[in-house]
Amino acid sequence: MAEVATSPTSDQLLVVIDPVARRRDGESVRIAKDVLSGGATTKVCLPDGPEEFARALARRGSRRPVLVGDDQALIRAVGLLHRQRELTGCALALVPVGGALSLARSLGVPTGAVAASRAVLEGTERRMNLLVDDSDGVVLGAVRIPPAGAARMREEATGETEGSGRGTGAGRHPWLRTCQSLVRTLVPARPSRTAAPEGGPVRLRVEVDGATLVDLRQPVEAVSIVPGPGGIARVEVRPVSVGTEASPLLAEGHTVTVSGAHFRYRADAVVSGPVGTRTWVAREDAWGLTLPV
Repeated sequence: MAEVATSPTSDQLLVVIDPVARRRDGESVRIAKDVLSGGATTKVCLPDGPEEFARALARRGSRRPVLVGDDQALIRAVGLLHRQRELTGCALALVPVGGALSLARSLGVPTGAVAASRAVLEGTERRMNLLVDDSDGVVLGAVRIPPAGAARMREEATGETEGSGRGTGAGRHPWLRTCQSLVRTLVPARPSRTAAPEGGPVRLRVEVDGATLVDLRQPVEAVSIVPGPGGIARVEVRPVSVGTEASPLLAEGHTVTVSGAHFRYRADAVVSGPVGTRTWVAREDAWGLTLPV
């Protein structure tokens, strides 16, 4: 893990640059480093993997952590700080660079490298709500069941997007097929037979603060859970429509439990499962993020 230090002012930042960001957009990474180092004392860390990423955060001292990376980097950092029980006392900042940035946008982070870096230097901390599940995982944006887009995400991870094997892809480069085969051994190819399908109706029991919103007799097309203000979770269940479109079932509560046939779910950018039951608890003002004034 390489480190570089500069010291123009008294404001101290720990700039952790995710390896995916370095590979995907080195120019935006360079711009972010230049803007941040021009306005604060910065220590730049270049972790090569998750262990070094975690080590850099753990050794931040009094420095304010700034992540240069995508949604996955932000989720990883919040999860690490939550498990270390240091999340409430640590304000994070983000310069979005890399692949998936939809979560960053939804949270109000500018997606341009210059604008985001200036927000780090000139913005203010805002307290954000989140969900914590019974496996100690965190959700910043939303839970989706079934996890729409899971198959596409797996295709991108394995390189099996439409047209692979033609043009400049695996068809012309046998070594690429070998790499993809290796990746397929590391990334699950499809849900197990006991798992509910990734798309289409599922039968689930959804309980909000102990009250049943929908039970196993009613097939549903989708369930979404998002953290809301006041330490509540907002739940929307879309029943399967027969003939006329069925109205969504809406509820709010502190605790949401979903159970039934083994199902997969998407929490922010991560697809998890299959699980037979999962409980999410809403937490108010659980973490801090620096945003533009």
